[in-house]
Amino acid sequence: MTNDTHDKPVWFVTGCSTGLGRALARRIVDQGWRLVATARDRKRLADLAAGAEDRVLLLDLDVTRNDQIDAAVAAAQARFGRIDVLVNNAGYGYQSSVEEGVEAEIRAQFDANVFGLFAVTRAVLPVMRAQRSGRVLNITSVAGLIGYPGSGYYAASKHAVEGFSDALRAEVEPLGIGVTCIEPGPFRTDWAGRSLRQTPTRIADYAEIAGKRLNSTKAASGTQAGDPARAAQVMIELAQMATPPRHLPLGAWGYDAVLADRRGRLAQLEQVRTMSVAADYPHQ
Repeated sequence: MTNDTHDKPVWFVTGCSTGLGRALARRIVDQGWRLVATARDRKRLADLAAGAEDRVLLLDLDVTRNDQIDAAVAAAQARFGRIDVLVNNAGYGYQSSVEEGVEAEIRAQFDANVFGLFAVTRAVLPVMRAQRSGRVLNITSVAGLIGYPGSGYYAASKHAVEGFSDALRAEVEPLGIGVTCIEPGPFRTDWAGRSLRQTPTRIADYAEIAGKRLNSTKAASGTQAGDPARAAQVMIELAQMATPPRHLPLGAWGYDAVLADRRGRLAQLEQVRTMSVAADYPHQ
């Protein structure tokens, strides 16, 4: 991926209307690069193109609609001829206890966070394969690595993206395409008020577990330590790395949580080694 006046990189970012997607889109424009900014209603993105109409393409894109995905990728190619960085950012949160999860809400969550991301990635990969270059940044969450009470279905959707990204990375790295999962912790966006759906806990047994966490999520909105503008700059830097990392937790809270979880898992794995290897046929 190059960055000079003759060949500015092209970023394709989903979910640009608010939050981290909006902050990243703004940072890309400020860099002087080319941007395909998408949202379900592109009119909400108009300010991103102001004064940069020659290098910013605004598109309607609901990632649960394959026809819009195909049209958006075709429009990006027609306008810029390439896609250097795909940022799969579109998605939202759903909280409930596992037992009280609502089927329609669960399926809608997966349509947006999982199947929509899969479909966008499949549509962009032929472009990157032809270029023999590209970066795929999948915005997951610390919940993509750690399951918290009240977020079982959200965590499941993000865990799915993590597993998908592992396989994708193995398949496309030899073709010059890098894949990174970015796992934000709490960031000061309007995610809790705008992009979070909840099924309130009504079963008394869960009131102090899942129910307490549902209440605290919205209560903490606006006080999070994560700065979306700084997160955007980190993502800009990551996309330019020759060998991007597999994981990038964002924010001190997220980094510390993931590190503690992984250390705990390693210690537990070492404890069960004898049980694990006992499942093999005896050595002849």
